[in-house]
Amino acid sequence: MDKEIVTPPSLAEPHGFNHGFLVEGGKTLFLAGQDASGPDGEIVAPGDLVGQFEQVMANLDAVVTEASGTSEDIVKLNVYVADRDAYREHLAEVGEIFAEYVDEYPAMALFEVSGFFKEDALIEMEGFAVIDEEGGESP
Repeated sequence: MDKEIVTPPSLAEPHGFNHGFLVEGGKTLFLAGQDASGPDGEIVAPGDLVGQFEQVMANLDAVVTEASGTSEDIVKLNVYVADRDAYREHLAEVGEIFAEYVDEYPAMALFEVSGFFKEDALIEMEGFAVIDEEGGESP
């Protein structure tokens, strides 16, 4: 499977995301929205955006791993937050957590929303991964 970052020279250099990925081969995994629910279904780290972000990444990683991939195979994420300013205030911590899962940021979009299914949720993410037919990280 081939995975290539697409960065048009006519766009600003991306920081904390990539503009796009061109992928050939592999299997597409559609990632459902993951909030910060732990194994018991309850929100982890109520009131703590960074703690919830960490749980969301762990949840996404669990889905990709179950499909024989890694977090490196995630090529697109939509990030939904209750408070965009709070997310921006914690970009350094969020970036550190991302670095635990990926070497390259996926293509991303950020949305501020008025609420989530679970009242204690501060963040939810969903997206796509492309997993090599053999499984594991793509080149």
